Formats: sequence, C-alpha cells, structure tokens
Amino acid sequence: MLWRDAMAAGDATYTVSPWQGTAPAFEALDTSGKTWRLDDLKGHAVLINFWASWCEPCRAEMPTLQQIADLYGPDKLLVLALNFKEHPRRAIQFAATTGLSLPVLLDPQGLTARAWGVKVFPTTVLIDRQGRPRQRVQGEVDWTGAPAAQWIDALLKS
Repeated sequence: MLWRDAMAAGDATYTVSPWQGTAPAFEALDTSGKTWRLDDLKGHAVLINFWASWCEPCRAEMPTLQQIADLYGPDKLLVLALNFKEHPRRAIQFAATTGLSLPVLLDPQGLTARAWGVKVFPTTVLIDRQGRPRQRVQGEVDWTGAPAAQWIDALLKS
C-alpha cells in the first residue's frame, strides 16, 4: 500500500507493507557497548529504524522519531536507530550534533540490515510486544503525523 503524507518541507513518499514471515535474528551493539537482542525486547512495542548519516531522508525523519520516543517513553514504545555500515565514531558524532538521545545501534558490515531485507533507507520495522514484526515502512515519514499515529496505536494494542 502506498501512502503519501504532506509535510511542512514538502511531500514525502513512503510505502507501508505487512511483514512477511518470521523475524530474523537480531543482535546489535549500541554506541555505549550494550547488546540489544530482539528476544530481550518482548513486552515492548518497538520501532527499529535503519538509517545512515549520508541518507538525507534518514536525517530529515530522525527528529520526528526522537519526538515520538520522547512522547511515548521507552516503557511504552522503544525506538531504536540502527546505523548502516558507518564507523561508530560517525554515528556517535551524528547523534551528538543533532541532539539524538535514542539508542543508536551499530551495523558496521550491514549484516543486520541484509538479514532484515533492508534495501531502502530509511526503513522502519514495527514490532509488537510479542516480538513479532508487523509492518515495514520504507522511505521518509513524519512520525508525528496522523498515519504514523495510527500505525503506532495499532502496534500498542496488539
């Protein structure tokens, strides 16, 4: 299904599709050295955002991801920013200069992105409280907008 969402900076185009199949293994280190595993996140609704600092749409949507993370809080909605194939220093520098306080996870070889079938940046996977991926959103989204609120509400109710 193709959605168009009007944003202040212009029109952003993204696709939303139901997740097909089971969740691949997920284990990633964050910039502080903590290991994140999908199995450990059960009980939380989770957004995993695959991004890179060289990706303009990724940089454009990151502030709205931070806003919804702040709005819902990590006990209700955990938002993870998984950096694709960049040196950890670059990911840390990006977070520091943009005021990003989301957990920034590292995928230096791109293995996690590949396992999750990510070919478009940004891509965000919405995962329910049982640890099951529900939807894949490809492209830039205003995560504070009405369509995203509907996706998150459905995720929190599942």
